[in-house]
Formats: sequence, C-alpha cells, structure tokens
Amino acid sequence: MANAQPGFEQKAKKTAREERAIQARVEAKEKRSFQSEDEPQPQTGARPYPTPPLPTKHLKKPGKEADLTLQPMWDAPFYKGSGKLQDKVALITGADSGIGRAVAVLFAREGCDIAIAYLEEGEDAQITKRAVEKEGRRAILVPGDVADPRYAEAAVAKTVKALGALDILVNNAAFQEHTDAIEDLSYEHFDRTLKTNLYGYFNIAKAAVPHLKAGSAIVNTGSVTGIEGSKALIDYSMTKGGIHAFTRALSGSLIKKGIRVNAVAPGPVWTPLNPADKAGKDLAEFGAKTPMKRPAQPEEIAPAFVFLASPQTSSYITGEILPITGGY
Repeated sequence: MANAQPGFEQKAKKTAREERAIQARVEAKEKRSFQSEDEPQPQTGARPYPTPPLPTKHLKKPGKEADLTLQPMWDAPFYKGSGKLQDKVALITGADSGIGRAVAVLFAREGCDIAIAYLEEGEDAQITKRAVEKEGRRAILVPGDVADPRYAEAAVAKTVKALGALDILVNNAAFQEHTDAIEDLSYEHFDRTLKTNLYGYFNIAKAAVPHLKAGSAIVNTGSVTGIEGSKALIDYSMTKGGIHAFTRALSGSLIKKGIRVNAVAPGPVWTPLNPADKAGKDLAEFGAKTPMKRPAQPEEIAPAFVFLASPQTSSYITGEILPITGGY
C-alpha cells in the first residue's frame, strides 16, 4: 500500500518548500516595515491631538480646567452645526469643564440653549457660558451638588423658568479617586462616589422627567470602567456599571412617553477629572495603553452626545451604551 500512490512524498516536500518561501517573504517584509510598539500611532482626527507623556501637574478636587498645564481641546473648530438641536434646551451637569463643556459648545452650535450645572468651579463655568453665548445661544449657571435632591429640583426649575423648557438632560457630573486596595477604600470615599455618580444621576433625572415631552432625550455619561472594571477604581467602576444599567432600565420605563435614554461610555479622556485623581507616571502615561496610544480630547467625545440627543439622528435608538474607547 505504501507504493500504491507514488509521488505524494515528493509533492509534500515541494509544498513544504513553498510554505517556507511564503514565510520568508512575509517575515522579510515585516522586518523592513517593523514599527516599534513605543512609537505613537498615526493621528486620526481633524487636527493633531497630544500623546503621552502628558504633564504631571496634580490638581486639587474638584479640579479646575483653568489650572491644567495642557489645556483640553473642547472647541471643535472643524465641527459645523446643522440645526440638529434647533431651539431646544439642555441641562448639562458637570458642564463647567471637560466633556461637559465640549458637549455644551456643540449643543449650542446645533441651536440649543444650555443650563450649565457644576459644583463650585465658577471660573471654568464662566468660560463655558461665554463659549455657548459665542455660538449665539443663551446660557445660565446653576451651581450646586447633584447629590442633593433639593438642588436637582431647583436646577430643573431654574432651567425651565429661565430658558422656557427642558428638552435634553445630560447627566455627566462625576467623582473619581483611586485606591490601591479595597481595604483602603473608606466608607466616606465610597459614599461620596455613589452619592455623586448614582444618586446624582437619579436625582436630576427624577426632577427632569416631568418636564420632558415626546421627542426629548436623556444622555448619561458612563465609562469603559463600567464595562471592563478598573482595579484602582473599584467604587467608580461600580457606579459606572450602575449608570449603564440605569440607562437601560430607565429607557424601558420612559419610551412609552416618547423619551429616549442612552449613554456614552468613554475610555480615557483628558479632562480635569484625571489630573485631580492621578499623579506622576500614571498621569504622564494616561491613555497610552489604548490602541491609539493616547487619551481622547473632549471634542472627540462630544459629537456622540449630539448624535444621541438629536431626534434627527437617533430617533430609533434607546437603551444603548455607546463605547468610545480609542480601540479595543
């Protein structure tokens, strides 16, 4: 039987030689075009964005954008509005800086008036207000703590009284502080994270819903930590996962009223939140582990909020979590 099919052994050897030749050509090409893992990835945006190493200046909480050495990029000069939110009114928490400021500016560019809710960062909030007004829209300042349900009711009431309506709620305010181990996570720390990130979202949403109507939208800010977890942000990851669940549950509850509820789950973004948490090497290399090897800038995240807030672009989308993570 061994000699019944002559030539197979020789053909197999020929195939093996051909495989080795293919392998050699591929490896030679890879060697010529090899790119070190330490080299930055090509830029993908409308303008160049900063890459690590980033400035290591540590901020005191809650973190003022004006104090950052490297200013976040939020004005999106290449983004052109097209009336996607024309004559609507939005209440945005944490709108003084970072993602919230960028969202406020793009909402205004799309024709929306803005209530700017923030904790105590008055200087930053004034910059956001001027930026909204530069886009030709109205803006009001609403300072306070979202963890307080009385503030939530007052913020919504002030928005409706001053701007005439409430069409869009963006829950964005957050507290974040790392710990190396769960044993180091104090009750006070844990409680503050939950009060701001979960109670705050609930409080504002509960106060806002009676004023929202069919066609309105709620957009929550989640996080990649709510999807993957973060060993140094146990409490924060827990709240962000909770926000994702809250988004899906609330969407089911409100769709009968014609109100859509979605969330954006960003990866690392250069805002005051992280310099007010991290320091040293951790801050210098912030975002370096993403496939794009850098953190996002706020103006790269804000268009997703426009997309999810506008009935022109997302009328059939509710209960979704949109990750923007710089790749997987």
